[in-house]
Amino acid sequence: MENITEKLLLEKASPKANKLEQIMTLNLSKMRLKLQDLPVKLLSRLQSLEKLDLSGNMLQEFPKNLELPALRFLDLSDNQIEDVTTLDSLSNVEELRMDGNLYITVSDTYKLMVLLPNLRFYNGKDVSTYANHLRYVYSDNLRTRIAALWENSFCLPDPITAEKIDALESKFVSTASYQVKFGPNSVSAFTRWRVGILAKEYLLSLTEPKKEVDSVETTGSQNNSDVSKPAKRKQTESVIDTSIRLRPHKKPRTDPAASAAEDSPRQSRFRLKPQTQDPIDTIRNVPSKTSQPPITPSRGERKSERPKRSFQEQQTSEDDAQKKRKESLGKKDSRRDADMLQTVEIRSDTQPVHLKPLHVLQCHSKQDSLEDFSTQLWACAFQPLPDSAGNAGGSRLVATCGGDSICLIDCEMGMVMKKYKVPGEEFFSLAWTTVLMSRGGNASAQHCSILAAGGKRGIVKLIHPRNNVAYGEFRASRKALSVLRFNHHQGSFLFTGSYDNKILMWDIGGVDSQYNFKVVQLLVLEIGTTPLHICLPPTAPSAHLLTACEDGLHCYNTQLGANNTSKRSKEMEITFPIYKKEDKDHDYHTVDGLSFLNDDIVASKNYLYGCIYLWSWSRTKVQRPDKKSKAVCAVVLAELQWTNTQIPYLALNTCPGQAYMVCGDDKGKIWTYHIPNLQKNSFHTGKPILPTEVLEWPTPVKNGHGKVEGPSINSVAMDPELRYLVALSDKNMVIVWKREESP
Repeated sequence: MENITEKLLLEKASPKANKLEQIMTLNLSKMRLKLQDLPVKLLSRLQSLEKLDLSGNMLQEFPKNLELPALRFLDLSDNQIEDVTTLDSLSNVEELRMDGNLYITVSDTYKLMVLLPNLRFYNGKDVSTYANHLRYVYSDNLRTRIAALWENSFCLPDPITAEKIDALESKFVSTASYQVKFGPNSVSAFTRWRVGILAKEYLLSLTEPKKEVDSVETTGSQNNSDVSKPAKRKQTESVIDTSIRLRPHKKPRTDPAASAAEDSPRQSRFRLKPQTQDPIDTIRNVPSKTSQPPITPSRGERKSERPKRSFQEQQTSEDDAQKKRKESLGKKDSRRDADMLQTVEIRSDTQPVHLKPLHVLQCHSKQDSLEDFSTQLWACAFQPLPDSAGNAGGSRLVATCGGDSICLIDCEMGMVMKKYKVPGEEFFSLAWTTVLMSRGGNASAQHCSILAAGGKRGIVKLIHPRNNVAYGEFRASRKALSVLRFNHHQGSFLFTGSYDNKILMWDIGGVDSQYNFKVVQLLVLEIGTTPLHICLPPTAPSAHLLTACEDGLHCYNTQLGANNTSKRSKEMEITFPIYKKEDKDHDYHTVDGLSFLNDDIVASKNYLYGCIYLWSWSRTKVQRPDKKSKAVCAVVLAELQWTNTQIPYLALNTCPGQAYMVCGDDKGKIWTYHIPNLQKNSFHTGKPILPTEVLEWPTPVKNGHGKVEGPSINSVAMDPELRYLVALSDKNMVIVWKREESP
C-alpha cells in the first residue's frame, strides 16, 4: 500500500493536472486503504474534484469533515463501510455506489438519502423519487409526531438557561427517539436516528425566536414587526408521490408503446412443504429478461406519505355527528342490524369451503434472478366471465402485477400463460373490463376482455390478452397511479386514483379490428390524500363512488349530466367507532381495505385496528351529513376479528356469490370469513366474530435455501365461484389455493 501524497494524487488524476486544486477525476481504487491512510488536510485541497473512486479498499467509514464541494460521483463499493453518517459533508454528491459493503443495512441506505440532499443515483438506480419522499414526506410525518409529543409532555423552562436547555434537550431527544414510532420495523434504526435529529431541530426552533426577541429589545430596534413563537411546520409537498418511491419521474419514456406479452410456462424451481397427505405442486420461477427495476416501495414507506392531522381535528367533527345520531339508533337499530345479517343467509345457500395450497410461483423476479425475494406484488384480479359467449363457470385465469411486469396465470396448471413487461415501470394496480371490438364489414361487434394496468409512471396500459397484444396507453397522471377500477355496468368507464390526490373518470371506448381507440376524460374528483381503494355500489355504480384513503373513507357523486360539474369535491365522509379511541399514538383514519360483500353490506378495514367492519351502505347513505365536516357515522352491523399488525396496505377482498370475505396478514396467513355462518353470533355484545378458517402459510422450500418464512400478504382475489383463491406477497411469491370439493 502506497502512502497518499501529493505526488501520488497527481499521478492518479485524470486528466493529468499540475495542482491538486485542478484535479477533476481521481482513481484510488484497490489500494487496500484504511481510514487512517486518507489525510483529510491533503484531500481537502481537491476543490475541483468531481469524481472519486475509492472502491475495493478496506474503509470502514469515510473521513469525517472532508469537504469536497465539487464532488458529484463517489464510488465506495467493495469496502467495509459500517458508518455512513460521516458522508454528510459531501452535500453535492449526485451519484453514489455502495455495492459490496456487507454491513450496509436498509436503514443506512435511508440515512444516505437524507444526508446527501442532491443524491439521485444509488448503486446505479435512479432513487430521486424515493429520496425526496424520505427527505420531505417521511420527515414531516415524524415532525408531526415530535410536535405532538412536545405539546403533551414538555415545556420550556422558566427562566431559560443554557444548563436547563441542555438537560431538556437530552431528555426530549431521548424520549422522542423511544416513543415516536413510524414506518416498518425493518427501518426502525433509521427512524430513531432521524427522530433524534428532528427533535433537536424542533427544540432549537422554539428557543431561537426567544433569543431574537431579547436581542431586539436590548438593541432598541425600531422594527415594530411582531416576533412570535413559530407555528408548527406544515406538511411539505414533495415533488414526488409518497412512497414511495411511488411517484413517477417526469422524463421521457423509453419503453415501447405496445409490445406482445411473453408465452412463459416454466419448470418448477421450488417445492412446497406438504401440509396434508397429498403431494403439492412446486413453486414455479418465471424469469424476466430486463434490467433490474428501481427500488420497490415498502408499505411502510407508502404509509408515510399521508399528512397527519392533529387528534383534536380528527375527533371534533366525528364526535359531533355521532352524538347527534346516537339516540336515534338504540335498540331498534340493533334489531334491524340482526335482520340485515339474516338477509345475507336468506339470499345465499352457500356453505363454508375448504381450501388447500396448490401452487406457489415466483414470476416477477428482477433480472431473471432466482434469489429475488424482495419484489413486492401489489394487485391481482381474475379475468371476468365472457359476456356474449354464454360460457358458464368462473375464469381460472388471474392477472398479477408487481415490479416491471404483469403476469397472467392459469390457476389450475400453475403456469404463467402470458407475461407483459415494461422496463423501468413499477406496476401498482390493474383492473379487468369487457368492451366491444368491431370486426369490420357487416360482422357484428364482439365482446372482448381488456386488462388495464398502471403504476409509478402514471400511464395506463391497455392489454388484450387473448390476442397477445398491448394495444395502447394513455397518461392518467403526472404522478404514480395507486388504484384502477372499472364500472362494470358501463365497461368503458375507468376510474384512476393517483398520488396527486385525485381520482379521474375516463371513457376508454371500444376498439376496432386495428386496435384504434379514443380516451375521453369525464370527471375529476378532488381527494385530500392518496386514494388506496375504489368501490362502486353494486346497485348504483354510476351514481356514487366510495374511496378508501390515507385520511378516511369518502363518498363522491359520479352521476353524469348537463347540470353536474366535471370537477367535484366529496359528498360525505364515512366515519367509524374506532375513531373515538384515537390518541397521539394511534391514528385509525387510514382505510386500507374496502369491498362490497353484497348489494348493501360493505367490508372495510382501518389501519392499526385488529378488526374488520361490516356496515350497511344504504342505511349509512340516508343519514344527513354534518354541515361542516360532511361526516356521517357508518351503521356498523358486525366486527370481524382479524390480526394486530402495524403493517398497512394488507388489502381485503370479497366473493359475493359465495358470501365470503378474505384478508391476509403479515405472517403469510389468510383469514377467511363465511358470513352466513357468522350471523349466528351476537355482535351487539361488542365481541368480534371469529374467522371461519385461518389458512396457514404453506411453507414453500427453496432449493439450497430451506423454508421460506411467511411474508406479508399484500392482496388477495377469488374467482366468482371460489374455486381458486390467489394471494400476493411482499416476497415475490404468488400463492394459489384451490377449493376441495365435498365428497
